[in-house]
Amino acid sequence: MKCFTTTNTLNKKNLTLFISVFGVFIFLASHAFAQTGNIRGRIADAGIDNPLKNATVTIAEDSTLKATTGPDGTYRLSNVPVGRKTLIITFIGYERTTIPNVDVSSGKDVVADVKLTEKFNSLAEVVISAGPPKDRPLNKLAAVSARQVSPEEISKFAGGRSDVARLATNFAGVSAPDDSRNDIIVRGNSPTGVLWRIEGIPVPSPNHFSSLGTTGSPVSALNVNVMGNSDFITSAFPGEYGNALGGVFDIAFRKGNKDAYEYTLSAGAFTGAEAMAEGPLGKKGSFLVAGRYGLAGLFGAGGTTAQPNYMDLSFNFDLGKTKIGNFSLFGIAASSNIDFRGDGIDESDLFAAKDENTDVKSQFGVLGLKHQISINDHSSIKTTIGGSSSTEKVDRERIFNYNTAQHNTLPFTNIDNNERRITLSSVYNARYNNRFTLRGGILLEQYRLRAELTTRERQGDANGDSYPDYINLINSDNNYTVFQPYVQGHYRLLESLTLNAGLHGQYFSLNKAFVAEPRASLSWKVAPAHSISFGYGLHHQNVPAPILFLNQYVNGSPVQSNKNLDLAQSNHYVLGYDVRPASGWRTKIEAYYQSISKAAVEATPSSYSSLTEGATFGFSIDKFGLVSKGTGRNTGVELTIEKFLSNGWYGLTTASVFEAKYKGSDGIERNSPFNNGYVVNVLSGKEFKVGSGRNVFFADTRLSTAGGRYYTPVDLAASRTAGYEILQDNNAFSRQYDAYFRMDIKLGMKLNSSRKKISHQFYIDLQNVTNKKNVFVRRYNRLTNNVDQADQIGLFPDFGYKLQF
Repeated sequence: MKCFTTTNTLNKKNLTLFISVFGVFIFLASHAFAQTGNIRGRIADAGIDNPLKNATVTIAEDSTLKATTGPDGTYRLSNVPVGRKTLIITFIGYERTTIPNVDVSSGKDVVADVKLTEKFNSLAEVVISAGPPKDRPLNKLAAVSARQVSPEEISKFAGGRSDVARLATNFAGVSAPDDSRNDIIVRGNSPTGVLWRIEGIPVPSPNHFSSLGTTGSPVSALNVNVMGNSDFITSAFPGEYGNALGGVFDIAFRKGNKDAYEYTLSAGAFTGAEAMAEGPLGKKGSFLVAGRYGLAGLFGAGGTTAQPNYMDLSFNFDLGKTKIGNFSLFGIAASSNIDFRGDGIDESDLFAAKDENTDVKSQFGVLGLKHQISINDHSSIKTTIGGSSSTEKVDRERIFNYNTAQHNTLPFTNIDNNERRITLSSVYNARYNNRFTLRGGILLEQYRLRAELTTRERQGDANGDSYPDYINLINSDNNYTVFQPYVQGHYRLLESLTLNAGLHGQYFSLNKAFVAEPRASLSWKVAPAHSISFGYGLHHQNVPAPILFLNQYVNGSPVQSNKNLDLAQSNHYVLGYDVRPASGWRTKIEAYYQSISKAAVEATPSSYSSLTEGATFGFSIDKFGLVSKGTGRNTGVELTIEKFLSNGWYGLTTASVFEAKYKGSDGIERNSPFNNGYVVNVLSGKEFKVGSGRNVFFADTRLSTAGGRYYTPVDLAASRTAGYEILQDNNAFSRQYDAYFRMDIKLGMKLNSSRKKISHQFYIDLQNVTNKKNVFVRRYNRLTNNVDQADQIGLFPDFGYKLQF
């Protein structure tokens, strides 16, 4: 599908209005008084997720403010002064844990869920302080290349648009192919290699305007206000993750407030208008419902005359504890559409064309029922059954002989895709002692894919009517199964030495293939502030559906000649060193090597490989009879220097130097389109207390630079003859765009009401504040009959307001 980008400018009148409103908030904050808020959450065992009763939660700044967890592990701290606080959690037999910088506001309870690790020696009296756990993943079996992401981080960082995928581009080893979409490149892998999970089950791309086989789009359908703390993993995944080569987003939904009703109203130029409600449900449960409606078109967030429209609804109903366990119902329903009209398009615009009219519609939905039960104090079972659906419809017509008396409008492309999944996930966790934890489970996905692609793109004129033939390239109505059993163990060999090892299996019914994948990691704490880690994983992933189900016409009959392709295979090795040089600081170095085999390539010598898919908006439509003989490799070194938020400021610097290469069937090693070579990010932020209370003015900055993307030059003479773009296959990915640079600045206010349980927040996010013209693409334009260049987003002021009560 075609994409849209945000506009480069905002008129001076609107910008003046934003600054004026911002000034009013500063004035109000300086005259406001202090207020109190509440902290609530759940304390559980890190290995098996069983609730811990009688754990103690204390405010470090005032030890008289403390709470004890109930039978379900929940606690509540009331009348806590607003501002950032530190929690201390203790429980007999478990390591003491501190949670710094819990941001208390007057308008809404803050949620702080914590998982505790059992002491290696339960008789020891030594108190171990875990320190800031925000960088450590929730999944304790993810010992390498993994970190936790919080809703606060997603909302806080400059330039992030409250999008978890865009947040991830700040981490070492991660980059974005362009500013218009939230696809991510993880350690040189295609964005198609990313796995999305919501509440433990895999889902299609959770985005608006998404396409079959992709993992990103211009706008996320994940609402940060519904999300809880989640995990992001970049390689050597634990045994429970499969069918992915690039990275994993393991997204969790938070529970609603079971003690009081709370509401949120907000509006943002990119996130849209939102209304959210949460509160008690019955005697033991809670509900959380949030709806959003896109405002991008209203505020000029469209690079063409087209206006993007999108809306979504997210919910999580916690039905409370029953005699047979805890039940919860969660889901997302999202819908989007955009219409491009050629009469409003400039001839040099490469996102749409003057001789085309295109209507795009997409829908995404997921519905899941989760059941969790504690078998005893040392084991539990979590089972989730869910359904998901992703629909994409594109109708495109082209005006042939454009701008002449002989112009003729004909259907050019029709796409009608619907992917449905029924998913069953069941996980068994058991902690046998303070050294050994076992996790095993199954994941069963039943797919129903109905896909259709009919187009004149790159077609000849066999019927002699002077127009390209309208050919059906995909006409699929398939049912297939992906089955993934796994088992893994977490074993503390010594107090300072931990081994994670497991085995993941994957069965793909289309080609009847079953693979067994060993996974292992070793973490050694060589000194109190120093640790070394090593990880290995064998991973497989099926070729994207748009390639698998392409029709090749043999003697006039369609044949799906790619349907039986092997699963692409990856061996991933990671070595890491982590040091905590001072309180609140962290430095981490990781080196990795990834060897990829069994990628899909053409049977005759060419530069094509399925490893290069995902570099553009669509997939190849002329690759038939592929064979699983392609290879690739990714090698790199990453550095992370992080200063966690304390004393009102934070900092994050990440740097990656890497190489991504592949071989097609011609045997020539080439640059991957994802081989940027280097990526550097520098982020920092400061909070300033305003007035006599705990109101805050904040400033956040982000600077990002990366090597230019490699691309294949256009064969201009051949393109002019054919009337469509033809690339120089023998020079595939031999040219490189100029280096990428972008700087963002975000300013905002948090204001707590002096009399009511209300809080306000307002921000202005100046994205690409230097208005740098980064290259987006160089592509053949049939209307200008030349190779034209389109640039990425220029200066774009995003802004938003939030009211919580």
